Amino acid sequence: MNDTGTPTSVESAVGDPDNSRETGDSSNSLIDKMARILATSIVITALLFLFNNYLIFWLEWPGLLEFISHQQWFGFSAPKNPLTAEEVPLGWLQLASYLGGIVLVAVFVMITPRRGLRVDAKVLSGFAAYIVRAAFWAVFIVGLVDMTISLLRVEELLSLFVGEQMTQDLGRPQYRAINVHYPLIVLSFIVALFTRSLGFTWLALLVVLAEFQIVLLRFVFSYEQVFMGDLVRFWYAALFLFASAHTLVCEGHVRVDVLYAHFGHRAKAWSNTFGLLALGLPLCWIILTMGMWVKGSSINSPLLSFEVSQAGYGMYVKYMMVAYLVIFALSMIVQFCSYLLSNIADLRSEPGAEKPAVTFSH
Repeated sequence: MNDTGTPTSVESAVGDPDNSRETGDSSNSLIDKMARILATSIVITALLFLFNNYLIFWLEWPGLLEFISHQQWFGFSAPKNPLTAEEVPLGWLQLASYLGGIVLVAVFVMITPRRGLRVDAKVLSGFAAYIVRAAFWAVFIVGLVDMTISLLRVEELLSLFVGEQMTQDLGRPQYRAINVHYPLIVLSFIVALFTRSLGFTWLALLVVLAEFQIVLLRFVFSYEQVFMGDLVRFWYAALFLFASAHTLVCEGHVRVDVLYAHFGHRAKAWSNTFGLLALGLPLCWIILTMGMWVKGSSINSPLLSFEVSQAGYGMYVKYMMVAYLVIFALSMIVQFCSYLLSNIADLRSEPGAEKPAVTFSH
């Protein structure tokens, strides 16, 4: 506070939870509003894309493109098999979900004009962290439970605990996925709400322990089963893909360049913004659309068929490893949008910039 009793700009920024500034500053500008709408709409659209993918291929809803073709909008020709009277309202609901999501984002931005870009960036970054935490707990809990089931099956002990009929049911991939894996995944998302640490940092230790027990049992006790190697691959693949979003936050990704390290603060912000819009976000959308566009796509097909490895007594989690690509793409989209807002905030000279402790540049 200065001599006249007026709060300084630093005090105002700290005291305002929305990092708001006076009317006329960049937080109230059209550019800031457009950036917030763009970034949040991309995240909402990604979530709605995944939800509608479930509606289309699991619940047999028509899909947005099928609905647009049925209506013959934008020059689309009518499909060979027109939608039924029951499917048309479902198509309207799917269209409304996309439009409604974007409208809600725009309304929220308009009613919070003093909300800073970095506030939204922090919220998105926290959401990306939650996705990763939930995914970690899912692979951790599902891995341990499925490994235990596989161990008891291969040693013919499972029937002693659950009976013959349940033993046969747990030998079917679809039954085990729906009745064991899915409830554990839901539990993992609940656990992630109450845990704030990024669990994948512990996943590296779990991978080492899983590999160690293979070596110990193989060379000391001459015992080895397929599910033991499956567990290592299940956890290692998760470690590799789930850590990507957090590594982006920490500036841990290695930059192979000869120019970026010598750029100034604003030049780096421009470079990052261009890279996110031209390279990062398109790559994630390519993964989602190419992998989930039709029923036989590389991601949808294993998920729908509950694909497992050829080894009958291995773990039944191969289909979940395909879903890692979805977690990777979604968490990166969310974190990219957070990073986008942070870099635009740098370009707009919004206060509160955080300088990473370490930058890996080569």
